Amino acid sequence: MSDEQLGPPYWWCLDHARVEGNDGCPNTVRLGPYDTYEDAAAALEHARERTEAWDHDPKWNDVED
Repeated sequence: MSDEQLGPPYWWCLDHARVEGNDGCPNTVRLGPYDTYEDAAAALEHARERTEAWDHDPKWNDVED
């Protein structure tokens, strides 16, 4: 079975740098769950985008200029 045939939910494994299904590594080393394989494969980019947004959100940025 290919990775894309795992079936949802999908997870991004930080240890193995790949998409996994429910039977993958422990959740402590995974990002997700995601509804699609493609979203799980882009998990690190999603995390970067959220971090960037939070870094520039005045409600979350407690560093005074």
